[in-house]
Amino acid sequence: MPILDRRQTALGLAAAGLGALVGPAAAQRGGIVKLVVPAAPGGAIDVIGRIYAQRLSEILEQTWVVENRSGANNTLGASVVARAAPDGATFLTNADIQIMARHVMKAVSYDPVGDFTPISRFATSPMVLVGNPGKTPATAAELIAAMKAQPDRFSFANSALGSMGHLATESFKRRIGADTLIVSYRGTAPAISDVIGGQTVLMVAPLGSALPYIKAGTLRAFAIMGPKRSAGAPDIPTIAEAGLPGLDFLLWYGLWAPKGLPTDMVARVNAAVQKASKDPGLVERLVALGAEPVTEDAASFARFIADQVERSARIVQEAGIRPE
Repeated sequence: MPILDRRQTALGLAAAGLGALVGPAAAQRGGIVKLVVPAAPGGAIDVIGRIYAQRLSEILEQTWVVENRSGANNTLGASVVARAAPDGATFLTNADIQIMARHVMKAVSYDPVGDFTPISRFATSPMVLVGNPGKTPATAAELIAAMKAQPDRFSFANSALGSMGHLATESFKRRIGADTLIVSYRGTAPAISDVIGGQTVLMVAPLGSALPYIKAGTLRAFAIMGPKRSAGAPDIPTIAEAGLPGLDFLLWYGLWAPKGLPTDMVARVNAAVQKASKDPGLVERLVALGAEPVTEDAASFARFIADQVERSARIVQEAGIRPE
């Protein structure tokens, strides 16, 4: 073999070996990153995921592409990420329902906590108790009294089994002692639509999804299901102001990678999320959706998830929710 050919071969082998060693690190800058959204386009998870994907593309000098994989109570898309390689090329954005899969489904092909690497929450959004204006009393206090007296008059729409709205609804019912019907839907939009149409009467909905209808007068807002009023809707009182303190249900949206993502990648992507969350333009867009950004490190997000898992399991047990 000529000397030049031997040198080229050696250099090629060295380059191949180096590529194998630094492949994951090389994926940190440049290239395409897939952000899986396990929900349909247009919903809050999708919209917030796209807002962050755009900003992360700029900060990390990558192309973050959103891929919607909806179905099976948000588990279809999550299962795709659980099976993906932990190389920084695939991430998942989901809401709190991410940790509820095994509480509401008998067959889940992955561990909703153990098969993922938590990166950070993106944002939080309060839940709001809303109702059909023509079929409900004017205030939360009057609604509670009416539900206690005639629970059969009222029904709740629910966006999905195990959703934050579902847990909030069950807790609200138990607190006031009213055994009202809960009707489950495939998503927030159809659930809200039926409340507006009067097929169901009440719903605990994400503020961002309900706010346009509240402003239009087609939904009546009774209370924010949280400890403080929302900056996006300051006129809506809290549930504590209606005499029910402690019913705090804050919807949250997070970012995960497959299990085993290297710690340096976790730190880098987390730092990019925190930078994005402080961007005035991004904050303005979130506030318009009734949401607020979160700044936390990955360890804090992991601790938050552990606390939420414990709390959710308790609510599920008390409410008698069974996997289907």
